[in-house]
Amino acid sequence: TPRVEVSVQQLESIKAMLRVDQAGELAADAIYRGQLAVLPSHSPMRAIIQHMHEQEKQHRVILDTLVAQNRVRPSVLSPLWYTLGFALGAGTAALGDKAAMMCTEAVEDVIGNHYNDQIRELVKIEGSENAKNLAQVIKVLRDEELEHLNTAVDNEAKQAPAYDPLTFVIKNGCRAAIWVASRF
Repeated sequence: TPRVEVSVQQLESIKAMLRVDQAGELAADAIYRGQLAVLPSHSPMRAIIQHMHEQEKQHRVILDTLVAQNRVRPSVLSPLWYTLGFALGAGTAALGDKAAMMCTEAVEDVIGNHYNDQIRELVKIEGSENAKNLAQVIKVLRDEELEHLNTAVDNEAKQAPAYDPLTFVIKNGCRAAIWVASRF
């Protein structure tokens, strides 16, 4: 079959997707590192968080590889994303197990929607094998992120102290970070 070229606009959109997704996986890695640094060793959430952290580290490897293969400039704010992620993880873990789960629920809710938006955009690019393949990769990542959301809800995320204001701040912080990281 003939190779279908994507438009310049589509190519820039794909590069922005990869940039923001790499930054997001870096931040997710940092969130879980922060939580694990603060949660007590006897916390029943440690094993659950460790499992989710292992998946996020794999997501990071996948995005790092895609960014390199596609010659995408990473976010210049990567150190900031890592620092903010670690602080968010440590801060919510300091409030207890339920708050750590609330953080995961809030972040993964935004990320699940973000990945769905990207998948919808990629499937509109007809005839591009690369866009089709990237959509499949993002579907796998999205499904694991939504698994994390469900795990958090199953582990009493909604009973966290100050659930409503904290989820509001975390979700809007994630949305703002997505906007900024896709550009810078």
